[in-house]
Amino acid sequence: MLADNFWDDKQKAQQVTKQISDLEDSVSQWESLWKEANYIRDVLVLAEDEKDEQMFAETVRDLKGLLKMFRDYELLILFSGEHDQADAIVSLHAGAGGTEAQDWVQILLRMYTRWAEDSGYEAEILDYLAGDEAGVKSVTFLVKGKNAYGKLKCEEGVHRLIRISPFDSSGRRHTSFASLGVLPEVSTEVEININPDDLRIDTYRSSGAGGQHINKTDSAVRITHLPTGIVVQCQNERSQHSNRLAAMKILTAKLYELKQREMEDNMQKLKGEYKEIAWGSQIRTYTMNPFSLVKDHRTNLEAGNIQAVLDGDIDDFITAYLHLRETGNRRG
Repeated sequence: MLADNFWDDKQKAQQVTKQISDLEDSVSQWESLWKEANYIRDVLVLAEDEKDEQMFAETVRDLKGLLKMFRDYELLILFSGEHDQADAIVSLHAGAGGTEAQDWVQILLRMYTRWAEDSGYEAEILDYLAGDEAGVKSVTFLVKGKNAYGKLKCEEGVHRLIRISPFDSSGRRHTSFASLGVLPEVSTEVEININPDDLRIDTYRSSGAGGQHINKTDSAVRITHLPTGIVVQCQNERSQHSNRLAAMKILTAKLYELKQREMEDNMQKLKGEYKEIAWGSQIRTYTMNPFSLVKDHRTNLEAGNIQAVLDGDIDDFITAYLHLRETGNRRG
């Protein structure tokens, strides 16, 4: 940074200063955790010496809080991807099964928005297509916060629900599927050139969530990228201009993902191995009947309190997958 020509390349200089700032934050967090750990150790020793049960119990609670902060800090070293710190664009789509699957999407939407709130993130609906009778056919939402993409990309894949259907008068058990896709919100520093002539932009009347707040103007926007066939849409904003900006944000992220996948495919061809995540290859199963269990099929992590998971308690699943991925990277 002290070099005379450091600021000649402004974009690169900003990236370097951000990296330095992030490293300084990491060191500061570690020093704070270490200081707190030593303090708790001293208080526990004091409480034991003085046989102060109340002080001991209170300090144990503080220790549990410190352990959670340490686990959050530990995740920092597991975020190795280029865009792991970025905001996340999340899409949920109902699988086959009609109302059952659409209701499952609504349950998952609630789970992830609750998780986002508990994590101190902001969740903003970008596009929402209500189900025919109940639930949601598809929804796209933006999760804003540091490492949102790094965490949520661990959730990408097919999620399966097994339960007694509330829509079946015979009380039979049903299996429903929903797919989750995650993209990083691409920084303006990343160059994705989009030729306006390659776009077909259509406007239509917004239906709103669940058919409510129906717009009387054609404010919803659908953009088709003709060379790739990628279609994105947004109808949640009040104005056509805002919807267009939001749709372009999603399109940019999808084009960037396509570019990255092409590069990865080329690398996989060189390695001679390619595994595609196909529909039906669920990453996790949520069983409500005949027993209560959530099982991640990648890490084999299980949780018996399914309601807590559906209320947004998914950090253990995210952490387990991050550790699994890190182990795989070291072996590779």
